[in-house]
Order: sequence, then C-alpha cells, then structure tokens
Amino acid sequence: MAQISTSLFHRYADQLRLEVDSALGRSVELGDGCPTRLLDAIRHSLLAPAKRLRPLLVLMAAEACGCDRERAMPAACAVELVHTYSLVHDDLPAMDDDDMRRGRPSCHAMFGEATAILAGDALLALAFEHLAAGIEPTSLAARCCQRLAQAAGATALVGGQMDDLNSTNSSAGISTLESIHHRKTGALIRVSLQLGGLIAGADTEQMSALDAYGNGLGIAFQITDDLLDTGGDPAVLGKPVGRDQDRGKLTYPGLLGDETSRQRAEELIDQACAELVPLGENTGGLEALARYVLERNR
Repeated sequence: MAQISTSLFHRYADQLRLEVDSALGRSVELGDGCPTRLLDAIRHSLLAPAKRLRPLLVLMAAEACGCDRERAMPAACAVELVHTYSLVHDDLPAMDDDDMRRGRPSCHAMFGEATAILAGDALLALAFEHLAAGIEPTSLAARCCQRLAQAAGATALVGGQMDDLNSTNSSAGISTLESIHHRKTGALIRVSLQLGGLIAGADTEQMSALDAYGNGLGIAFQITDDLLDTGGDPAVLGKPVGRDQDRGKLTYPGLLGDETSRQRAEELIDQACAELVPLGENTGGLEALARYVLERNR
C-alpha cells in the first residue's frame, strides 16, 4: 500500500476540505421559500469550520476504488448534511444540552429551540435531495439513498443516540458501549466509505474491505473523542470538556481508563489499516486519515 507523509496528507486533506466546503456552500443556496432565519440557522451549523471527516472518507474511498472524486461529491455533501443535522439535534436541551459547537454557539443557543429543530429537519431532507439529484444513474442514486437512510435511522445512528441517552449513570459494560457507538458514531463513518465505493463501482471484496476499515475507524474515533472530553483543550475543540463525566455518561476512559483506551484505539487503527490491502496501492490517504484520528486534538 502506498504511504504518504503527514505533511502531504494534511495538504491533500486541506484541499479536499476546501472542495467540500465550496460544494456545501452551493448546497444551501436555497432561494425563495426558505425563511431567512431558517436559512441563517442552517448555514450557521453547516458551514462552521469543521474536520469534514465523513465527506473526506467518501471522496477517499471513491479514489481508492479508481473513481474521480468529483463524481462522489454529492454523496460527500449528503453525509455531512446528515451529520450536521444529528449534531444540531444532539445539542438540544432535551438531548445533550450543549451551548457550543464547532467553536461557536450551538444552533439552539443562537436561534432558539424551535428553529434549531426545523434546521435539523431541513438538513436531513436536503441530504437525500442532494443524493437523488446528484448521483447517476438513478438506480445508483436509489441504492445510495437506501444505504444512507439505513445508517441514519432507528437501528443505527438514531438508535445509538437513544441508547446513549439511556446509558447515563449506567453500570453497563464495554459490550453495551461498543454497541452504542457502532451505531451512533460508526454507522455514518461506515456508510461514508460504502457510498464512495458504490459510486466507484467497487466489487464485493473492495466493499468488504472498506466496511471493515470503517468499523475499526469508527470505534477508534469515538475513543479519541472520549479522551478529548477528559483532557482536551476547550479552545481548540470549540466546545467545553468534561461534560460526559459530569453527566455520568458511559465512556471508554470511564470504563477502561485513559491509557488502556489509547491502546485500544491504536490497535483498532492498526487493524483498520490492515483491512485496506485488497484495495491495492491507492489507499495512502485512507491510511493517513486513520493515523490522524489517533493524533487529532479536536
């Protein structure tokens, strides 16, 4: 597998983020009919500075399977629209009650709860509009819509969030925690890779490799997220730290301790990168992104 240096990866990822941000900006040029306050709330949440991890995974998976990344851009935007909707709703007082997100006031803190709910609804609808209109042929668009809907639904992202809310002050163990995050965090990461593969026409072996890579990456990402909540810099993260511990939420450091959690994340990333072998030589970006997950500070 071709490897790329850290500096080259960051330049490559920065270029992809610029392309994604430009496409996201175009995706919310909604025209007449969308109330100004609603549009402001949508843009406030969607266009805030962000890692764009999930869109990058779509584009990198497509490239790893031999596809021009521009063909995959509608899917990259769609997963970020779904991800942003989930953050807007997760931040609501009835859910995680967070007033900061991505270095700025969360949507409900800025625009009120009702507008935030409607902004999240609009982002979710726009994701599927973008996929249906932007992917050809229509049979492929339908497959992509089905995969993304499943990943965002009651047995995946939403179900994981429900169990996460119910895990507060829980005495449940690691199997329960991993079940939550396979769905809440991992489902959208895995489907990002699947969409890139589908658009590239990946074969069964390539799709399996992408899914196995995404499975390890998703849990490792959540572990590092939990670790940042215990020891990250709020100024860098763009949100307060220590909230999970204050709420008594089920986390990897809370169950395993910081050091064991770090070791677990490293093992998962090593396993994830090993799964890329069937994709051939064009996987340096995916491997470097996985390594970045371990090193990130936000």
